[in-house]
Amino acid sequence: MPAHVLILGGTTEARRLAADLAARPGVQVTTSLAGRVTQPGAVAGEVRIGGFGGAEGLADWLRAHHVDALVDATHPFAEAITLNAARAAAATGVPAVVLRRPGWRPGPGDRWYDVPSLAGAAEALPGLGRRVFLSTGRLGLAAFAHLTDLHFVVRSVEPPEPPMPPDTELVLARGPFTLADETELLRTHRIEVLVTKDSGGEATAAKLTAARELGLPVVVVRRPPLPRGVTAVPDVAGVVERLGLSPG
Repeated sequence: MPAHVLILGGTTEARRLAADLAARPGVQVTTSLAGRVTQPGAVAGEVRIGGFGGAEGLADWLRAHHVDALVDATHPFAEAITLNAARAAAATGVPAVVLRRPGWRPGPGDRWYDVPSLAGAAEALPGLGRRVFLSTGRLGLAAFAHLTDLHFVVRSVEPPEPPMPPDTELVLARGPFTLADETELLRTHRIEVLVTKDSGGEATAAKLTAARELGLPVVVVRRPPLPRGVTAVPDVAGVVERLGLSPG
């Protein structure tokens, strides 16, 4: 049974896993957060804030703190962190697991436009609508900064930094959001098209249902692929099994 588990966290699943492992006798849990949100939610076990300095820095940390297992439970779009975690695990021989909630899939009545990147989403927008609900987070707004003829409503936990589109209306809010919440937002701001990353999960899925019911097109940025040779498990139970622990 692993004695020290490092979780690269920031997601709902990471918090659930930390709570599960911290309740087990003999298991030390450390969750690492990137520090991009100044007031993160409560996390069971020990917490560290900030980066490691790339794959080599993470590998050094794994060795120095005698980590027995590494769980990458970061956001599905944290591509660089996932690659660094895979490289650090290979360099140290520490067993690693990637925890990724399943992505969203369109249902009957959905008008989805799949794109491979934020740049692809920006390219698709002009033909779909002028009033845009941009729910891709506060770190990728530069990809849309050149779209001067569109009105953007951006929702974020904390204010984004420039560059961003010149005609941007900011909504500061933290999820989860209900279907009623999302429907009201789309109607109040007269949204014509929604842009979202394929984050998966239930916490932010209501906006997709609201868009469907209002007949709005949705531009969906698909997830980056996992590094070569890396596979993911979809839930906490899968991680527990991979770590060789009994179900909680």
